[in-house]
Amino acid sequence: QVQLVESGGGLVQPGGSLRLSCAPSKSFFSVASRGWYRQAPGQPRELVAQILDDLRTEYADFAKGRSIITRDRATDTMTLQMNNLTPEDTAVYYCKISGWLIRGTYLQDFWGQGTQVSVSS
Repeated sequence: QVQLVESGGGLVQPGGSLRLSCAPSKSFFSVASRGWYRQAPGQPRELVAQILDDLRTEYADFAKGRSIITRDRATDTMTLQMNNLTPEDTAVYYCKISGWLIRGTYLQDFWGQGTQVSVSS
């Protein structure tokens, strides 16, 4: 199996920024997409942003214009930078990788353990 190791998060003041990173514990044979999701209390998990293996990116409407998702090929680390945070951005943020661990196997989704982001003064 593979673990997704997340870092970043914590308490952020309104108007501040978050920077979250995620790296897999081992390499994939191939990856379809990498992404960040979030889940606020009582709400379903929702996509924040994702980056495809060809480096195309997709953002949720609430993230557009204030977020950047990147991937460092050398370290296989995915990073989400989100600016101008509001209390509505308070949630547990999860990274996800959809890929093939071994050649010839099926596509699987792997999730990080989640990291809390709280936006409050």
